[in-house]
Amino acid sequence: MAGNEIVLNEKGSTSSDDVLMNGAASGLSPRVGYGALAAVPEEAQILLSRMFADPSVLDKTQRAGLVRDLRLCVQTNPDVSELRVLFGMALCVNLEVSDAIEELREGVRLAPHSFIAQLKMGELWMRLRVMDKAEEHTRRAALLAANRVQAELARRQGASIRAMKHAGIERGGYKSPWTLVTRVVRRLRRRESSEAIALAEIS
Repeated sequence: MAGNEIVLNEKGSTSSDDVLMNGAASGLSPRVGYGALAAVPEEAQILLSRMFADPSVLDKTQRAGLVRDLRLCVQTNPDVSELRVLFGMALCVNLEVSDAIEELREGVRLAPHSFIAQLKMGELWMRLRVMDKAEEHTRRAALLAANRVQAELARRQGASIRAMKHAGIERGGYKSPWTLVTRVVRRLRRRESSEAIALAEIS
């Protein structure tokens, strides 16, 4: 799994990322609301907006900078669940999957009744093909939905999980997230080797 798969949106539709980033009434908990996003530096907010729109537009330096800024925000505000969720998503895009899992877990622990924390935890497990955990967190998010937008987001994610399970797309248990990253690296190396061989034959 490429780390940026976690935040891909459907163009033209409301996404959980829109709910989180915009601080919509049902997205962030009333306890924090816009305050969570206010703790994020303006430059990092811009990068978050770009990341939510299309993770691939951020280069390596921008991803690292966003992770650094959000890490500082979390260190300053360790008990704010929404910041943990944002940080976890940025870590995913930066291919730091293991750390992303821990941050999202902490976000859920801090605010077990947070719709967005449960939904994003479920989405990460879905991307990692750990379907039982994905289904459980998505079910909890659905129960926490406070309006039709949230209910639809949870419904769509739940439908995706059920479709994947029906198709047999399931890892059967989480072991190491780095196996996923290693797989991507191996593919890139194989591609580079193939291209080098092709160029050698042409020359």
